[in-house]
Amino acid sequence: MKKVLVSLAALMAVVLSAKADVEFAYDAGAEIVSAYIWRGQYNGGLSFQPDVEIGYDGEHTSLRIGAWGNIGASDWMFRKDQGDGTGYTRFVPELDIVGSFSFFGASVGFNHYYYCDGSNFFSWKGINENILKENSSTTEVWAGYSFDHLFGVDFYVNWYTTVAGSDYKDPTAEDMANGLFGRKAWSSYLEVGYNYTFDAIGLTLGAQVGLSPWESPLYGNEKFACTNVSVKVNKEWEFDAVTLDLFAQGSLNPDGLVTDKKDPAYNVFVKAAGDDKIGVQKLNGVIGLGIWF
Repeated sequence: MKKVLVSLAALMAVVLSAKADVEFAYDAGAEIVSAYIWRGQYNGGLSFQPDVEIGYDGEHTSLRIGAWGNIGASDWMFRKDQGDGTGYTRFVPELDIVGSFSFFGASVGFNHYYYCDGSNFFSWKGINENILKENSSTTEVWAGYSFDHLFGVDFYVNWYTTVAGSDYKDPTAEDMANGLFGRKAWSSYLEVGYNYTFDAIGLTLGAQVGLSPWESPLYGNEKFACTNVSVKVNKEWEFDAVTLDLFAQGSLNPDGLVTDKKDPAYNVFVKAAGDDKIGVQKLNGVIGLGIWF
């Protein structure tokens, strides 16, 4: 994490020394959502999600670092014990540390996800049985490109890969015999999205497609799969000091549609999924209201 922060500081120095004018910028606000949906997956019910970012913006560059949180009304209610002292749920308060740098439409960044379940804030060590039980944080890096910069079309492509933390495949018998409790999955996610805004009425329609290119415990697929197809509509109202954002989104997991329909775990709509159902859900939805300063 220290290396990441040092790299961000170096990028900031580059931005500040550039000839193009740059200025301090920030975004702060919060959303109230009917469900916490992450890349099409249901991660909790009614939630409050504060968000703040600070940095510098220029004509063609942007450097941001910030924090995002999730506090759900259903938190602490879905913590499950499998009977052997293992098993935890994602439905606990969450704190994410994020950073990004963009230059002429190209962007790179990192996201660190921490779930407030008593585990270590960072999980960097090699895997062993204790770390499997005690660490739930993950860190991913990402890179992407927005074609809006070139063509004025809000079309983007982003690639995310988990590089540290709790992201391991289930151990095989051979792994266990060799003292390994799992192999790093390098879970990755390719997201392609498009947004179109009707300026006259301030309404935006968006669509996203998410692909998991190989086996991933985070996305629930055993091979290349499309795990998320989402459609979102949002309406904004701008006032002097604040912006209100009302939105609704529906998400479909095509990979879940091809699973064994006789398995009762594969519900059409999962209202309160646990870790055992993450990735097998087929349909999720959320409505929310945000306020931004």
